[in-house]
Amino acid sequence: MRLNKFLSLGGVASRRKCDQLIEAGMVSVNGKLVTTLGTIVNEKKDKITVEGKAVVLPSSFVYIKLNKPKGYACTASDEKGRKTIYDLIKCEQRLFSVGRLDYDTEGLIFLTNDGDFAQRLMHPSYQIDKEYRVNVEGEVKESQLAVMRKGVVVEGVRMPEARIKLLAYENNVTKLSVVIDEGQNRQIRRMFEAVGLCIKLLKRVRIGEVKLGGLKRGEYRDLTESELNLLVRAK
Repeated sequence: MRLNKFLSLGGVASRRKCDQLIEAGMVSVNGKLVTTLGTIVNEKKDKITVEGKAVVLPSSFVYIKLNKPKGYACTASDEKGRKTIYDLIKCEQRLFSVGRLDYDTEGLIFLTNDGDFAQRLMHPSYQIDKEYRVNVEGEVKESQLAVMRKGVVVEGVRMPEARIKLLAYENNVTKLSVVIDEGQNRQIRRMFEAVGLCIKLLKRVRIGEVKLGGLKRGEYRDLTESELNLLVRAK
């Protein structure tokens, strides 16, 4: 088995991230540092560690959906000492998040120890939709929506197109549905900032065909078999 696949199946991170860990000199096999991508390991005999911590393949996979509250980081440990999503989860398995939501964004996020599952959902080639609810201060002009739908230009680079639907305007707040199929860093916030709009609320409500549902902030549960099937069958 390739080393990056072993690490991913062991719940360390996605295969792409595991490649970065290998190249950074953070992975050892049988006590020897390995930095060569594509290294083959014997998953039954070899002892593999990441920063000195042993990695073992799980006996079973865990798939969790969480309603992440605002004010939580999507990291196992935060250098600023902030609360993380792992403070909300009680699980003996080593989990990692499938994608991220920034500190001030709330809503749907998945956690798992299945690296192949995570790789499928995060890989750009699958173009899995992510839907957000966005509340914006003031009334949004149609011209601003048109620019974001076509892809705003930020620092000379055109961002991906977005599907945006106006839901309501009340009490000087515009409510929108925004659907994207890429996950660039702070993509939605950067889009709205580029056209001069101030986001008051940003919440992810759907990934693929799986919706946030009735989970309250900070609540989580296992994905159902039907939800897993919807994600596995996603384009």
